[in-house]
Amino acid sequence: MKFVVIGGVAGGPSFATRLRRLNEEHEIVIYERGENISYASCALPYYLGGVIEDLDSLIERTPEILKVKNNIDVFTKHEVQTIDPVNKQLVVKDLATGETTATNYDKLIISAGARPTLPPIKGAAEAENGFVLRSVTDAAEIKTYLDEHDPKSVLVLGAGVMGLELAENFKHRGMDVTLVDQLPQVAFPYDEEIADLIYAKLLENDLHVHLNTRVEEIRQAGQEVLLSDGTSLNPELILFATGVAPNNEVAKTAGIELSEDGQIIVNDQLETNVADIYAIGDIIKTTSVVTGLATSSMLSSAANRQGHMLADMVNGTPMSYRGYIGAGVAKIFDYTASYAGMTEHALKASGITNYKSVFVTPFDHAYFYPGATRLNLKIIFDADSGKILGGQAVGEQGVDKRMGELSVAITGNLTVFDLPDLELPYSPPYSTTRDPLNITGYVAINQMTNVVETIKATDISAEDLASAFFLDIREADKAPSGSIPATKNIPMNELRDRINEVPKDRKVYITFRKGLNTYTSARILAGLGIPAILIEE
Repeated sequence: MKFVVIGGVAGGPSFATRLRRLNEEHEIVIYERGENISYASCALPYYLGGVIEDLDSLIERTPEILKVKNNIDVFTKHEVQTIDPVNKQLVVKDLATGETTATNYDKLIISAGARPTLPPIKGAAEAENGFVLRSVTDAAEIKTYLDEHDPKSVLVLGAGVMGLELAENFKHRGMDVTLVDQLPQVAFPYDEEIADLIYAKLLENDLHVHLNTRVEEIRQAGQEVLLSDGTSLNPELILFATGVAPNNEVAKTAGIELSEDGQIIVNDQLETNVADIYAIGDIIKTTSVVTGLATSSMLSSAANRQGHMLADMVNGTPMSYRGYIGAGVAKIFDYTASYAGMTEHALKASGITNYKSVFVTPFDHAYFYPGATRLNLKIIFDADSGKILGGQAVGEQGVDKRMGELSVAITGNLTVFDLPDLELPYSPPYSTTRDPLNITGYVAINQMTNVVETIKATDISAEDLASAFFLDIREADKAPSGSIPATKNIPMNELRDRINEVPKDRKVYITFRKGLNTYTSARILAGLGIPAILIEE
């Protein structure tokens, strides 16, 4: 049987090598229109920043290695142009010679991935100093430009994770870095609590950040950039990190069903609607494990797992793809940001509103052991059942560990009521006796059982904003926080002695502040006969 794979970066080689380990009889062919296969695309920003010095080290396999070790035929710089599913034939173009040939398949796997998109900005295509980063070839071209022109300033368009990684690495090179994004926050789709901390870290490292800002025009072949906030920039280098689009052109020739945003729709066997054609990786629309709704799976780790599983399935092992959780991590200077499952942004976009969230800031390890720092941790859960829907965290240490554990909890369909029971490794250099995930579970259970009532700042009624009592429990030397001005500041440690200053004939809110002191203050007030509502931002 002949298996043909379209795409050779992540999912395609994973499928091909796994299938060969399972079966020596099949003929396996990979077509890749780029110059390289099986490379670590997520590491490319670190090559540009000089953190990784050898570009070849990012290429995990070569066509020669796959042929010798796995008996897999790989054709780079070959583009599959059309698929004829009736006759099971492909038309393939050799991009080096321009020659086209026809070939057949028994089973076809599309792992064509996605490509960067240029935003519809006047002058963007003519920017001679403008680049996108997706492939090893892109990275080599940018590195050549850096070496030959030695630019001192760079404009990164797009402040998502890719944009932030590029910004950090250009800063590492000693460049002056400007970030521009039309959204009101950085690091989308992280939620505001996490994004605000990341934004502060960018400013701390002297990056220039323009949010809620569009590029109106790029002039002089990229030497002048006009922003919607009136700023005129003169970058020596421009990186477009504004999103990707699926490489679905060849899928259209076969009548394969696509989603509204152009991704290939697959079932739990990773099959398309066309017989004997499968799809994996960035190009597919699969199912969210969390919500059961359609979702993208735009991570190379997901593509690798899908390829491995698909090889097992086509080889006869009965199994189903459960779907996509979504778990990612990013380095942003000395911060690590990570997520697992759904963010509030994603839930709202899916039409899901029946959820609660908690945000805690415990130490990442025992406070008495040197180097302890705050871990900013948010989890989101179903308001009725407490089922964990997602989580995000940012901090200096222990971030990815907690999100990895939370991803396992989501996989196991756990609820916040299970989090306090998680038995997690403890030693002072690594954790606290009650791990941050345990603590998050306790706080979430308090919400679920109405031990403490919470409300989003945006949900407070106009009547309450005008008449309620807003208590700020910060210490006098601490800066105010939150968007709602306080009626009065009474530090938590003075609350019992000054309880007469808190009215009993008005609704009492405790203004937003990170940490456990707001919860403790609410319990003090409750014990003294004054119910209080915690404000979330």
